[in-house]
Amino acid sequence: QVQLVESGGGLVQAGESLRLSCTVSGRTFNSYTISWFRQAPGKEREFVAGITWNWSTDIRNYADSVKGRFTISRDNAQNTVYLQMNSLKPEDTAAYYCAAKRTGNAKYEYWGQGTQVTVSS
Repeated sequence: QVQLVESGGGLVQAGESLRLSCTVSGRTFNSYTISWFRQAPGKEREFVAGITWNWSTDIRNYADSVKGRFTISRDNAQNTVYLQMNSLKPEDTAAYYCAAKRTGNAKYEYWGQGTQVTVSS
């Protein structure tokens, strides 16, 4: 069983930054792909960013809407994945969820409880 706990959400103004954290426990951290998703009211959940450990380096993927503004990273010693969000826009307002899946699987098996990010204009 894998447990995911998100933190770091809040209310900011457009152009400001936030850093979300996802602490992972319960399994070998490096064998999982960890991703961030978000869901705004009335919209479907969407992929934001993901990180996979590939033995010698991390592989990172981003949604086009956040490329150049968001950065995903991991601290193996802390079993934590971060999402640094810069130049935030009102359209980034959503509940952000951390999710994990065994690397190579299609389906995300584990989800956190979510953290709210609100960006005012």
